[in-house]
Amino acid sequence: MGMKRPYYRVGFSAGQSEELWERWKRGEGLKSIGRVLGKPSSCIFAHIKPSGGIKPPARRRSRLALSLAEREDISRGLVAGRSVRSMARALGRSPSTVSREIVRNGGSRWYRAAAADKRAWKQALRPKPCKLAVHDQLQQAVAAKLERNWSPEQIAGWLKRTHPGTEACQVSHETIYRSLYVQARGVLKKELLLHLRSRRPIRRSRHATQKGRQIANAVSIRERPASIEDRAVPGHWEGDLLCGSKNSRIVTLWSNGIHAM
Repeated sequence: MGMKRPYYRVGFSAGQSEELWERWKRGEGLKSIGRVLGKPSSCIFAHIKPSGGIKPPARRRSRLALSLAEREDISRGLVAGRSVRSMARALGRSPSTVSREIVRNGGSRWYRAAAADKRAWKQALRPKPCKLAVHDQLQQAVAAKLERNWSPEQIAGWLKRTHPGTEACQVSHETIYRSLYVQARGVLKKELLLHLRSRRPIRRSRHATQKGRQIANAVSIRERPASIEDRAVPGHWEGDLLCGSKNSRIVTLWSNGIHAM
């Protein structure tokens, strides 16, 4: 018999989701996060992919919306046979608000507070359209620059210099990234991702790009001994090794102001 595959609980609790995003922000990889949460890396990827690797903003209930506690009061009032007006008076709400709440959730016979609150929370999920979705000319300008392999940071800076003081003609680099990675926005075409230097399907934390590039036990240049500054001996050389992409390396040497590569 073959080895049993490990069992994984489907879905993430609120706490697990929060920890996942915190670890992703710190630059941890999919497998590393999966080991901590007891999930395969594919589950971690599936959780962050819909938002393009960018943590969704925390949702907040509108102060005008009924709370779960108010809906529970309505439910208890219906069971007790209270009138809509008396329940509205107790809640400090208008009778029409309470009446519409009851009607849209099955009427007085079928009204359930938890189900009504869940339905209202789901219907309230109407994301605000991003700036690029509202301003067509700005969207076209950004897309044109992306096709020329400009980075979102370069585009944002160019727009700020070209249209100083005109907010409608400017956009932040984060908005451009979100419009690219969160395809549900339907603003910038997915093909434009290929023009980014990373070409990743999701946004990685800036901390992730720095991992593995730091020198272990590095000493600041400010801590170099004073004798280094007095070196003027002919023939004394110093050098550096620069590592680039695709495993390329360049050795640089210098001696008393003479630089060689």
